[in-house]
Amino acid sequence: MARFPRGSSAPHLLYSFFNSSKSTRPSPHSPTSALLLGNFHLRQFSSSAVRAKDDKEPWWKESMEHLRNIGISAHIDSGKTTLTERILYYTGRIHEIHEVRGRDGVGAKMDSMDLEREKGITIQSAATYCTWNGYQVNIIDTPGHVDFTIEVERALRVLDGAILVLCSVGGVQSQSITVDRQMRRYEVPRVAFINKLDRMGADPWKVLSQARAKLRHHSAAVQVPIGLEEDFQGLIDLVQMKAFYFRGSSGENVVAEDIPEDMAAFVEAKRRELIETVSDVDDKLADAFLADEPISASDLEEAIRRATIARKFIPVFMGSAFKNKGVQPLLNGVLNYLPCPIEVNNYALDQTKDEEKVMLGGNPEGPLVALAFKLEEGRFGQLTYLRIYEGVIRKGDFVVNINTGKRIKVPRLVRMHSDEMEDIQEAHAGQIVAVFGMDCASGDTFTDGSVKYTMTSMNVPEPVMSLAVQPVSKDSGGQFSKALNRFQREDPTFRVGLDPESGQTIISGMGELHLDIYVERIRREYKVDATVGKPRVNFRETITQRAEFDYLHKKQSGGQGQYGRVTGYVEPIPLGEGSKFEFENMIVGQAIPSNFIPAIEKGFKEAANSGSLIGHPVENLRIVLTDGASHAVDSSELAFKLAAIYAFRQLYTAAKPVILEPVMLVELKVPSEFQGTVAGDINKCVRSILSLTPHFFAFFLLPQVPLNNMFGYSTSLRSMTQVRQRFF
Repeated sequence: MARFPRGSSAPHLLYSFFNSSKSTRPSPHSPTSALLLGNFHLRQFSSSAVRAKDDKEPWWKESMEHLRNIGISAHIDSGKTTLTERILYYTGRIHEIHEVRGRDGVGAKMDSMDLEREKGITIQSAATYCTWNGYQVNIIDTPGHVDFTIEVERALRVLDGAILVLCSVGGVQSQSITVDRQMRRYEVPRVAFINKLDRMGADPWKVLSQARAKLRHHSAAVQVPIGLEEDFQGLIDLVQMKAFYFRGSSGENVVAEDIPEDMAAFVEAKRRELIETVSDVDDKLADAFLADEPISASDLEEAIRRATIARKFIPVFMGSAFKNKGVQPLLNGVLNYLPCPIEVNNYALDQTKDEEKVMLGGNPEGPLVALAFKLEEGRFGQLTYLRIYEGVIRKGDFVVNINTGKRIKVPRLVRMHSDEMEDIQEAHAGQIVAVFGMDCASGDTFTDGSVKYTMTSMNVPEPVMSLAVQPVSKDSGGQFSKALNRFQREDPTFRVGLDPESGQTIISGMGELHLDIYVERIRREYKVDATVGKPRVNFRETITQRAEFDYLHKKQSGGQGQYGRVTGYVEPIPLGEGSKFEFENMIVGQAIPSNFIPAIEKGFKEAANSGSLIGHPVENLRIVLTDGASHAVDSSELAFKLAAIYAFRQLYTAAKPVILEPVMLVELKVPSEFQGTVAGDINKCVRSILSLTPHFFAFFLLPQVPLNNMFGYSTSLRSMTQVRQRFF
């Protein structure tokens, strides 16, 4: 792949472009403008300034510093999509504000699926981009429901920063804890945004205390609300010490005023609390604070940025996205406190050096390294979302999939704005783009072939629920299979399997809503109606005592007849001996010719495949053949096979059969406050509880539960624990 040559040619390119474009804007389709206008912050340079800059630092560094990749994550119904809608409006990406659920017939921009607009929830993460104060911000809006947690997982895997949205009424909720855990896993710096201050019962200080206690956040407010609930009017910035009010029909005019006198003492106390909290984790600010030196707004802002990027502090913003208040200061906070791509340590594994860790500096001049983190089936084929960590990718380039070794051409390169696409010619390190026509799997790494790096994979949780599904019409089997294959490729937590015993198609996922959404999508997108039910549990039957058999099968219908007699007994095999079916021939002499013995064994095995109690296979039995009789003309393999089958059916009742059911060993990790509720509930359906072990603020429960009782248990457990349990 072509790269920018080192030395003075790249700055010269910048200088030449600026020199020739003072009065006219270049075509957005030219490679030069794609480099500068599409992905980077622009600034006028003189030739001497370019040379001085080139001597001190790379030409691309300042442009990379004006780039942010962020995700917006929270518990369901905390206002993530509403917040994203306001961000897009204030940055000029959209020109009208529409609400979630599509009450106006349009719906929020980031909820592009009909199901999302109908249900009022985000099902798939959606990517977009915008510009604010000369910075380019790439945004991924993620779902809040626990069933779609993989969307949050793979978004956080590729982002440099995040906004954790908290509801000022609901506070820190179950999925808030899950999302925060995911942010810690991928070491993502974050800011918090306490939303819905206009609602009745709003209490941001209670939410801040909960974040410190439940999420173990080292955090402090950087803003103070002016009024709450119906009286919420604006915000006071504790860094700048200014009051901000949001005027206009959509809050687009931010007016800065002096702090109200009646709030001056409270604001001073909160600013001192902010300085003390940041001083605990930032030595430079701590020195100034302990020396009782005056701390300027710029000093405090720089200290908050250092501590946030180091993941030692979380600044807390406030507002009401629905009422159009507090969004612009939050955007400023994203630029001021969250890192740019070159401030985050990203590592690849060098496959030529036994997976040695290699740090990626985010250099556009380096070899291409990109990670495919999400797949979608688009109108023009498979759409692959890429995060570029180093180098440049261009339309028409050949790239190498390190996981498969295949060399692939990039036929089309786009930037996403929800479900809309903008064609671009190239994209550089730090960008999030999408590519059509690249056959790959989620988690594959692409390079230009000069290096053999792979990125570490993301965490994929195991499914917790299964359903049996089949198409209503046999004619739609092809479309049904096509849909299941597509959804498996797109979603790593959606699994499809075939039960070899029952022949049922089993789909597994993260919960009832997760599977219901896919069944509904099969109906809408592929026009296939499917029936859904509880998967058939594979019970077993066995016998409990010895029983004798002596059966004669004789049939004469003209010509050669059928004759076969089998005598012997059946007895149970003790559990734990390993064998499930044994057949022994104890006949002395030639009462039955030896060539008929395999047919007798086959007959008993066939009969044992379906017991008479519930029709499930019979296990743990030993059949002993002691005697029998044959006929010189009428005996045959079929006759002895039928004799064995009927003999088994005759003796089965006398052997006192019982039903065996599969029992699962389940490990649950549950918060301590729900110990009584969960233990009491599980006692109703368990065979025994093997252990109950306390562990910090939680406890481990190890019960043995019949599989038949486990169906739907994950849903009831989530209800009991507010979605804060973990299955193993």
